[in-house]
Amino acid sequence: MSLDRVKHIVLVLSGKGGVGKSSVTTQLALSLSLAGHSVGILDIDLTGPSIPRLFGIESAKVTQAPGGWVPVPVHAADPTKSIGSLSCMSLGFLLRERGDAVVWRGPKKTAMVRQFLSDVLWGEIEYLLIDTPPGTSDEHISLAETLMKNAFPGQVAGAVVVTTPQAVATADVKKELNFCVKTAINVIGVVENMSGFVCPNCSECTNVFSSGGGRVMAQEFGVKFLASVPIDPQFVMLVESGKRPVYPEGTEINGHDLGSTGNAVQQNDDTSPLVEKYKSCSLYPIFRDIAKDVTNVVEGSV
Repeated sequence: MSLDRVKHIVLVLSGKGGVGKSSVTTQLALSLSLAGHSVGILDIDLTGPSIPRLFGIESAKVTQAPGGWVPVPVHAADPTKSIGSLSCMSLGFLLRERGDAVVWRGPKKTAMVRQFLSDVLWGEIEYLLIDTPPGTSDEHISLAETLMKNAFPGQVAGAVVVTTPQAVATADVKKELNFCVKTAINVIGVVENMSGFVCPNCSECTNVFSSGGGRVMAQEFGVKFLASVPIDPQFVMLVESGKRPVYPEGTEINGHDLGSTGNAVQQNDDTSPLVEKYKSCSLYPIFRDIAKDVTNVVEGSV
């Protein structure tokens, strides 16, 4: 199987659509890369593949090689800056147009997931993040069965489960936690996404969707609560237009002071790769800590 040289596999799951799994996957991948790890992303959200757009590589094409597909590179490793390589694979690269609909029945989805797991030539990487569709449907069952059958002991490190604070979201995400229990997938922790809104014009972070639902759910299931992640429009601007985030003086998110005039000097530095611009984002310190927690759990440091 093409996963033989992948050291750790981490699933990103949620029982609810629209909670930002792909955003969490993207930022976790960038943070792991900034920590010096080599990372791959496998996007198996077949009907809504968004990873190519988040990295600004929608026009990229998958290369065929003897034995399978070569994943699309996002950036190469830079040992001088302790940045690890990042590459990804998604059905989005195989569609003719961005708006093409994928109208497939369950068996074809299952076959595609298995092909992604067997035919993508990742090479030697430390972390493979698998971005999944919402729910506990055919893709999830196929993914769990294939990994449990073919992965070597300890290779599947576990799952990061994503929710939003509202009760309607946590009710659905609880089903995903039960799915992990039934399929013997270890839950690394819970991320509460969209917990607050970072105003781009002032230094305030407002809880527009309330907060705390993810923490309560994690406590209920006896799993680690990783972080509360606010909505930051400047992260959207970063991935959509490549604009480096700049925050007003006094901006503080989750205890991290972000209102630095030093950011303004680099605001128009559009030649830097996404991974370096991301370090100026308000969400980076949060995901840097999430990445540390994930690596500690995965590598048995805690």
